Amino acid sequence: MTFNIIKDNEWKTRPKITGSILLHVFFCSMTGAFGNQVFYFVGLSNSPPMVAAAMSNLLPALTFVFAIIFRQETARIRIRSGQAKVLGTMACVGGAMMLSFYHGKAINLGNSLIHWRFVETTKAQGSAKKTSFILGPSMLFASTSSWALWFIIQVKLSIKFPAPYTTTMLMSLMASVECATLGAILEHRPSVWSFSSPIRLMAALYSGIVGSAVAFCVMSWCVERKGPLYTSIFSPLLLILTTVMSWAILHEKIYIGTVVGSVFIIGGLYSVLWGKDKETKDLMSSSEDAIGYHTKVKGDLEVQLHEAQPAGSRSP
Repeated sequence: MTFNIIKDNEWKTRPKITGSILLHVFFCSMTGAFGNQVFYFVGLSNSPPMVAAAMSNLLPALTFVFAIIFRQETARIRIRSGQAKVLGTMACVGGAMMLSFYHGKAINLGNSLIHWRFVETTKAQGSAKKTSFILGPSMLFASTSSWALWFIIQVKLSIKFPAPYTTTMLMSLMASVECATLGAILEHRPSVWSFSSPIRLMAALYSGIVGSAVAFCVMSWCVERKGPLYTSIFSPLLLILTTVMSWAILHEKIYIGTVVGSVFIIGGLYSVLWGKDKETKDLMSSSEDAIGYHTKVKGDLEVQLHEAQPAGSRSP
C-alpha cells in the first residue's frame, strides 16, 4: 500500500483530508469492511457454505436497488434494459427468501469418498450445534447489503477525494480498530485470540493472503483487462465450487430449497448484468450518434458557407 502511494505520488497530488472526508471514510469502513465481515462470519457460522456463496450473488441486484434509492441510477422500466434489471432484482430477492424460509427435502447424491479426520472430529464435537436457516441467511443478506451500500458511499467519496490508495489505507485502519474493539468486547478469553491451533493459523493466513490480497489483485487485473461485467459473470462459479467442495469435503447435505433458490439468484444476477450491459451499449451508441450528427451538421454548414462566398474571394 505504501509503495503504491509513493509510486503514484498520490501523497503529493491528493486533496486535503477534511472532516467531511474522514466521515465518508468512516462510513465506508463501517459498511464495506466492518459490517460486511461481521455479518458474513456470523451468517456463515449459522448456514451451510452453499447458502453463503449463493447470497454473495445478490450484490449486483442490491447495489442497483441502493443506487435507485440514492438517485445514482434510474429504473427505466419502459425500456428492455430497465425491465431486465428490475426483473433480475426481483428474482434475486425471491431466491434469497427461498434460501431463508424454504428448506425442503435433501437431495441424495451418495456419500463422498473423501474423509478428512479434522472435519470428522470437528463435526463430532459440534454435533449439538445446529445451523439456523433464518438467522444465517438473514445475516448473510445483511452482509451483502452492507457491501452494496459501500459501493454507493464509495462513489461519492471518489468524487470528493480521488485518492484510492489513501482512502483504502484509512478505511482499513478504521475497520481494524472497529473489528478489534468488537472482538475485545465480545471475547474476553485469551485462548480465543491464540493461534496455537495450526488450522486456525492456516485459516487466518489463507483468508488474508489468498482471500484478500491475491483475490483482490487478480480481480483488479481482470477488471483492467476485460472490464467489470466480464469479471462479474464468473461469480456464480463460487456457488458451484462451494457446493461441490462442501459436499465432498465437509459432507454437507444439499436441499431442494437451496438449489431452487440458488437458481433464482443466478438467473437474476445474469438478468441484472445483461440489463446493465445493454444500457451501457445504448448510451454509447446514442453518444456516437449525437457526435456523428453534430459532425454532419458542422460539415453541411461549412459547405454552405463555402458556396455562399463570392467566386473571387474563394481560395484556389
